Amino acid sequence: MADIEKIFSGLGGEFLTPSALLAGKTRTIRAYLFDWDGVFNDGIKHDEAGSPFSEIESMGINLLRFGHWLRMGSFPLTGIITGENNRAALKLAQREHFEAVYLKFKNKTEALNHLSATAGIRPAEVAFVFDDVLDLSVASKAQLRFMVRRTASPLLMQYVRTNRLADYITAHSGNNHAVREICELLLGLSGMYETVVGKRSAYDAQYTRYLEARNQIPTMFFTREAEGIIAGG
Repeated sequence: MADIEKIFSGLGGEFLTPSALLAGKTRTIRAYLFDWDGVFNDGIKHDEAGSPFSEIESMGINLLRFGHWLRMGSFPLTGIITGENNRAALKLAQREHFEAVYLKFKNKTEALNHLSATAGIRPAEVAFVFDDVLDLSVASKAQLRFMVRRTASPLLMQYVRTNRLADYITAHSGNNHAVREICELLLGLSGMYETVVGKRSAYDAQYTRYLEARNQIPTMFFTREAEGIIAGG
């Protein structure tokens, strides 16, 4: 773990929880949840296209899920919780067969509670990736919390440190592949990185089985409307 911490600290990543403790917590994780704006991108909207994503992040999440599948023998629940109607988030989730997308949830704890009730995922089994004030209610409850660095928010970052709302602050920003940084960190902490990369690059039998099973996962999406939580999918 010392080598992993040295590598990521060398990039500028900030461990608020020692890497050895983070590694232990990865064994209890059953769900990876991501905010969207400012996490997969810089948060800027582009007309109807909304906020984009990068294939760098897509590959990172796929490797993370594959590593979890190899290690645990089951798929982690992978989902997005966003306060806006981010259609690009839904597009990525459907293409990559994430289990759940929550759109227009200004109160993100409501989405977390819904996920707990419908999928049986407890907050103590969640790893959460976030960047802003809207996300802190979920960060306060999740088992693992990864904050995406934004140098324009030094007081918010200090607030998160003081109130122990993150375990790790990324070296990179949302428009510079912070999600990939987090995925590689989690794979490194779990001891699965070399195995995952080797099997994915070889497209071996285990990866083929994983991919076939992953591509059967349906994506459910939910929106928060005035009348309540509306399900789609």
